[in-house]
Amino acid sequence: MRKYFKLLRVHHYMKNMLVIAALACSGQFFDSAKLLSCLIGLIAFCALSSAVYIFNDIRDIDKDRLHETKKERPLASGAIDVKTAKIIGVALVCAAFILNALVFKVSSTVWLVIYLVLNILYSMGLKDIPLVDISILVAGFVIRVLYGATIAEVSVSKWLYLTVVAFSFMLALGKRRNEILRGGTETRSVLKHYSEGFLDKSMYMCLGLTNTFYALWSMDSQTASHYHNDYLVFTVPIIMFITLKYMMNIESDSDGDPVEVLLHDKFLLGLCAAYLFTMFYILYLA
Repeated sequence: MRKYFKLLRVHHYMKNMLVIAALACSGQFFDSAKLLSCLIGLIAFCALSSAVYIFNDIRDIDKDRLHETKKERPLASGAIDVKTAKIIGVALVCAAFILNALVFKVSSTVWLVIYLVLNILYSMGLKDIPLVDISILVAGFVIRVLYGATIAEVSVSKWLYLTVVAFSFMLALGKRRNEILRGGTETRSVLKHYSEGFLDKSMYMCLGLTNTFYALWSMDSQTASHYHNDYLVFTVPIIMFITLKYMMNIESDSDGDPVEVLLHDKFLLGLCAAYLFTMFYILYLA
């Protein structure tokens, strides 16, 4: 069973929690109908993202067998055969769209299709084009948020949207930076087009923009009127602390994968938990 969990990249489902982010930030988290729709959407997105990982692993199976760590993946190691993986992948795509039909909205289906098509194109060659590869990774995070907002029928603040975009670029740039440092430019052909200096400068530019956009969202008059208080500004230092700790980890010997960085740092996990608790208190109890 463990090999199938590895094939599906279950630990990466953490990123899919962004599907419920818009609902949580809307102050309507306890609206049972909206929450149920988002939970169904979350499961649908988990299924679709696993299918994408499987497709990518099938495409890269030969390269992965030559990679220091990726050779341990179920397909590259031979623990699961390609035919079985294809069947699982197709089943997951079907399951995702069937689940989405339960909360059906044309626009939500469009987001799923865009996510699937973008990632297929990514696996088929776009991942070898500099900046395009990073932009598709960023789009994946943004689509999760917009998909969740669509099925919950809530709006996303422009400042919050920009925060997600800047933060996602920071994560993607950090991942590419550490891939170069740990494996050189041989692990991905696109890495030959990036320099450590460019990735460093761009990553820290996005770090600054993330904190700036988030601060602007927390102080925006529309945000304050929506939540009937102006306490969100007190979460800005927590976000600054979280992003700084994340950057500290990126500057160490991390492989740069956001999920791995988070799961291997209990202090960072604690900071994120403190942020979520503070946000919950401000949005629903204050």
